[in-house]
Amino acid sequence: MGTPAKVLAPGELRRVQKRAACGRFGLRNQVMVLLSFKAGLRACEIAGLNWTMVLDPSGRVAASLMISSTIAKNGKARRVPMHPELRSTLEQLRRRHGRVREGPVVRSQRGGAMTPRSVVNWFKGLYDDVGFSGCSSHSGRRTFITLSARLVSRAGGSLRDVQELAGHRDLSTTQRYIEGDRDAQRKLVGMM
Repeated sequence: MGTPAKVLAPGELRRVQKRAACGRFGLRNQVMVLLSFKAGLRACEIAGLNWTMVLDPSGRVAASLMISSTIAKNGKARRVPMHPELRSTLEQLRRRHGRVREGPVVRSQRGGAMTPRSVVNWFKGLYDDVGFSGCSSHSGRRTFITLSARLVSRAGGSLRDVQELAGHRDLSTTQRYIEGDRDAQRKLVGMM
């Protein structure tokens, strides 16, 4: 295993979001960033996400994403609660596409689904544009998992909940994604 993807600080994420919003495909690009940072999706899941996995039975953007086994790594389906900012941006994207009910959420410039490789390359270009090194398409997922682990006790949950959100079979896999925080460690020891 190589060097893990960089976990972004809130200010860095804002810079990424601002850059992603630029240009002709700004709304689509914002959705891609939010799927990575606010839902923890992998590049293959972003590429494979279909509107049927996003909409509820009445055709509205649902309260959670249903990551089907057909797009999830190792065929492990999962449900991820929808972050409000992601939900709002998905609603805008859906309106722009004429309230579609099926088909790819993230479309290429030609209108078809993006490939996982094109999603990986798109994120690389985005991070290059903002001058961030050590980042990859996995940075959003790693940031999502790290922040989830830091906040889970405040929500009354456990690392098992983070593991399920990430779609990992083993908690040891989830552990490898979580970046430590020296300041939090000092505070923790000081509280004892």
